[in-house]
Amino acid sequence: MSRITSIEISHHQLPLDPPFPASWDPVPRELFPCTIVRVHDDEGRVGIGSGDAMHGFADFARYFVGQDPLDADRHHAILSNIGFHACRPWPLDAALWDLAGKTRGEPVWRMLGGTTDRIRAYASSGVRRTPAQMTGVARAAVERGFTALKLRIGDDTLEENLAAVSAVRDAVGDSLELMVDCNQGWRMPWDTSPPWELATAVKVARRLEAERVYWMEEPLDRGDYDGHTALRQETSIPIAGGEVTREPYEFRELLRRECLDVFQPDCVFTMGISGLQHLAREVAAAGKTFTPHTWGNGIGLMANLQLAAGTSGAPFIEFPFDPPEWTTERRDFMLTRTIEPDDEGWIKLPDGPGLGIELDEDALRRTRSESATYSG
Repeated sequence: MSRITSIEISHHQLPLDPPFPASWDPVPRELFPCTIVRVHDDEGRVGIGSGDAMHGFADFARYFVGQDPLDADRHHAILSNIGFHACRPWPLDAALWDLAGKTRGEPVWRMLGGTTDRIRAYASSGVRRTPAQMTGVARAAVERGFTALKLRIGDDTLEENLAAVSAVRDAVGDSLELMVDCNQGWRMPWDTSPPWELATAVKVARRLEAERVYWMEEPLDRGDYDGHTALRQETSIPIAGGEVTREPYEFRELLRRECLDVFQPDCVFTMGISGLQHLAREVAAAGKTFTPHTWGNGIGLMANLQLAAGTSGAPFIEFPFDPPEWTTERRDFMLTRTIEPDDEGWIKLPDGPGLGIELDEDALRRTRSESATYSG
């Protein structure tokens, strides 16, 4: 039996020129931060994870050193406790699963019980654009092989964003399923704008119904349980959310109150692969859809791909795609190979052990930083 010998955490920042104007952040991003977590065992294996910046974790690393890396339940319990007291420590959970797969010689998706090695991606845009510009993105998505596309809408450009949804539907017809992300579930630390009230969400839903939207994402604050339940009764569009909801009891409440049709927790920010494998099955048993949020870097994307393929077999999984501002080269700068769908929009899961990824050590040396922020 091997033992964990150390946990290494490093921060990196990729300069973005031009800056990336993320729809959920009022400040254009000049840097793309990445935190790499490596867990080493005494037989020379290294598990890799990424996601949250892991600020405050150093004081808790001692609870893992010397332990069996395969004791997943024990590690998940400790990480859950740390998540209450300090950071979101879930990149370590991904790293532990990667290490476990390397120890056992099998991919994470198969360890989770998955029987298929591919999952269909939907193109997820990140920038609010004019109708003409968004139509261009949609056509590029079709040419790339995607069969679904997510668009972003928001307060300051709402009418133009809704017009963009209509323009895309008119341009591509039924060749794309369209999802719409309202980005009302949470805010960046410096964003003080209030989330929508129920009346606004209902009004927007009415507009989106005419465009045959596949789901409406984060139309209300993540804690507005009554609002979500009422909205589902007011619209035929499935309601999605939960990407950074933190606790199991919150998901139980969302299920109990019939708040969501689509559950989207990201395993490198919430509950880890260890916790979300159980939630995915509970969601499926309740007749709902489980498909993780993946808007981070390629390591987080791969962890969520393995989770979804190994549990729920989601109809679509998020794939950040918004050229020219956002490319797989930017997103996956820390990897030796970018993660790409095939010509029909499918992502084939790796057969290699663990997460099946390899770090680009030269890129990590060039981007090493003492901080993990989006601007200098």
